[in-house]
Amino acid sequence: MAAEIQPKAQTRKPILLQRVEGSQEVVNMAVIVPKEEGVISVSEDRTVRVWLKRDSGQYWPSIYHAMPSPCSCMSFNPETRRLSIGLDNGTISEFILSEDYNKMTPVKNYQAHQSRVTMILFVLELEWVLSTGQDKHFSWHCSESGQLLGGYRTSAVASGLQFDVETRHVFIGDQSGQVTILKLEQENCTLVTTFRGHTGGVTALCWDPVQRMLFSGSSDHSVIMWDIGGRKGTAIELQGHNDKVQALSYAQHTRQLISCGGDGGIVVWNMDVKRQETPEWLDSDSCQKCDQPFFWNFKQMWDSKKIGLRQHPHVNAVDHT
Repeated sequence: MAAEIQPKAQTRKPILLQRVEGSQEVVNMAVIVPKEEGVISVSEDRTVRVWLKRDSGQYWPSIYHAMPSPCSCMSFNPETRRLSIGLDNGTISEFILSEDYNKMTPVKNYQAHQSRVTMILFVLELEWVLSTGQDKHFSWHCSESGQLLGGYRTSAVASGLQFDVETRHVFIGDQSGQVTILKLEQENCTLVTTFRGHTGGVTALCWDPVQRMLFSGSSDHSVIMWDIGGRKGTAIELQGHNDKVQALSYAQHTRQLISCGGDGGIVVWNMDVKRQETPEWLDSDSCQKCDQPFFWNFKQMWDSKKIGLRQHPHVNAVDHT
């Protein structure tokens, strides 16, 4: 069982700056446009909208574009103003936004999946478009040529997707509660490992490339911090929601993790706080309790072509805000 920590909760509330309204159906994703006081949203009503703040202080759509199918997800790169939109019919449509954010020009379409696109990531450094779909398929395309580079079938529908540029490892969280780690090459991929720590499906993933920490949120109401880059095998469970975790975001400059849940709550976790970790463990070729291979520090594992085996963190710390 997990060891439980109950520090005094802080009840500071965020200040509502603005409410952007207008969509008639569910807004599936929204992102802030840096330095422009703008928001991009995609919705089940098939619309893509770019909202800019006017002199009145209100947000009004500078772009209103209807897609051929409901918009399920998107990825926006501020540097190139490239907007990739995943659709319910399995297509990924790519656009370039004008400098004044008043026009979107179509670039290309990717026939990426057989059904609804669930997640998209655009990797500028490699010119790759990564995506997952309800067809239980992960794929990646070259954004320059539009060519499909490779794919991998997941055990369940993927609901979380993150990528580490330095090592070219992709993290895929799915509805079975499993996280899959793949090593991507130009035209092929290799399964590195899979692991699970949630009792419910993974609903969100977030990656800190500096500290090399992976955060996973779940329908079991918890967030788990996985120490991927360290050599201690640390896994810490964070408990602060009363419903499923819906989204995660990490602020590197303040080292704070932000989570929001189906309970309507927003939780800010200070990751500089020292938390109780797993017990000290002995070196071994396998876990001392379950005899399964040690799966942490996959970068070193991959570089050495050996699995570094120690003890799994069967006892997790639980942190309540």
